[in-house]
Parts: sequence; C-alpha cells; structure tokens
Amino acid sequence: MKNLLAGVVFALLWASASVATKFGILSAHPLLLSNVRFFSAGLLLLGLAYTTGHRQWPAKNEWRQLAVYGLLNVTIYLGCFSWAMRYNSAGIGSLSTATNPLIISVLSAVWLRRTVRWQEAAGLLLGIGGVTCAVYPLLLDSYATGAGMAILAVSMLSYSVGTIYFSSRQWTLPLLVINGWQVLLGGLWLLPFTLAATDWPTQHYDGRFFGAVLWLAVVVSIGAVQLWLYLLRLDPVRASLWLFLCPIFGFIYAAWLMDEPVTGFTYAGTLLVVFGLWLAKKSR
Repeated sequence: MKNLLAGVVFALLWASASVATKFGILSAHPLLLSNVRFFSAGLLLLGLAYTTGHRQWPAKNEWRQLAVYGLLNVTIYLGCFSWAMRYNSAGIGSLSTATNPLIISVLSAVWLRRTVRWQEAAGLLLGIGGVTCAVYPLLLDSYATGAGMAILAVSMLSYSVGTIYFSSRQWTLPLLVINGWQVLLGGLWLLPFTLAATDWPTQHYDGRFFGAVLWLAVVVSIGAVQLWLYLLRLDPVRASLWLFLCPIFGFIYAAWLMDEPVTGFTYAGTLLVVFGLWLAKKSR
C-alpha cells in the first residue's frame, strides 16, 4: 500500500508541471520562470545535501559531467519545455513527456550499437502517432502551434540524450548532490538567454508567478523527483509503469484548471501513447 501510494502521488505531482508552467508564464517570460525555478531548486537541494551529512564535492571530471548533464537535462530540456508551453496546451505538454521513455529506448539501442527491437520501434511510432492524433484538433483551435511542437520535440530529445549521457558516466557523488549541482549549473547556462529574451518592464512578480515557481521548484523538482528515485530503488520496471498515469492526470488538470478541450482525439491519442509505452516496456 505504501508503494502504491508513492506511485500515485508521483504521477499526480509529475503531471502537474505543465499546468503550473502555464500559470507561471501568464505573469512572466518562460525563460525567466525557468531560471528562478532552477536557482531556487538547486540552492534548496544543495542546502539540504550539505546540511544533512553530505560533504563530498564534485571531482574535476565530475564538474565537466555535471555541466554537460545540466545543459541537456535542465537548460535545453526544461528551458525549451517552458518556452513551448507558451504555444501549446498543458495537456499536450504532459502527453509529450510520456514519450520520453520511448525515445530513450531507441536512442539507447543506437548508443549501445545493438539492434533496435521491433517493440521499441513500434512503441516510438505509436507514441509519435498518439501525440499527433491528440494535437490535431488543438492545432485547428489555436491551442497548439507547429513552432510550439517543434520546440517541444527539441525538449524531449534533449531529455532523452541527457538520460543516456547520465547513465553512461561514472558517478561517485550522492544523487541529491548530483541533482542540486546539475539544476544550478543548468540555470547558469540558461541565464544569458533569459537576460536577452526577457522584456523586464512587462514582467509581473505576483502571487501567480511565485506560486508557480514554488510548485515547480519544491513540489515537482524536489518532491516528485525524490519519489521517483524511491520507486526506482524498489523496482525500475514497476517504477516506469507509473509514467502511464502521467498523461491521463495531465489532461485532467488541463481540462479542470485551464479549461482546455478534451475530445475523442485526446482519448485516442492518449491510448496510443500508453499502448506504445506498454509495448516498449514489454520488450525489456
């Protein structure tokens, strides 16, 4: 029961990131929202790590690895994701996130120079088809744009490459320290773009902005990630099954909180993505 509760809470929290981002960018530029989130989460994580007994600092080669991982996993992935939410619905953001395991599965096969299993390839095609199906009516009703979907695709690809990069490196640091430094370094990489892109007089530092930052930094970046690591330690295969719930919860949040439309295309696209996930996981 404890593990079941942890899995459901993880899916509930992880799926909320798209809606929280949509609320935040109503008050401020997406990159500004991202930068404040990254610095807040990074400092909180490192403060927690270094005040609870972790005294280990990154070695010389680990600084380089953290810089690369932060660039891929934070700057490009989450920076582009926030930017894409300006042009896409929150539901599509949640659904596209669910395709990450499919992309990782195929890219890791190429990285390891092994043959891509037909289930992995079929799962990825189903995932792409599902997102296309769900986004079709949203493009017609201006809830999504072609440019927004292209930025979202770059975001998903960067996350997948970052995951494979992380898995291929040797790490001696505790996970809490790794997470803290990669988020903080990712924020530093993003800062020049934020400074250049933000129209400062038009930003609104109101309750909605700080509420979104607090939710994304503490609840998602720390709470959801720590639950995910807990589930991974118990059973990586079972942990991945909780990703199936994320797009479902994401569309529920989008319809409830953002009044976004849910159509037959939404249901069909979500089912295709979930079936693609199941097929790819079944091959492992």
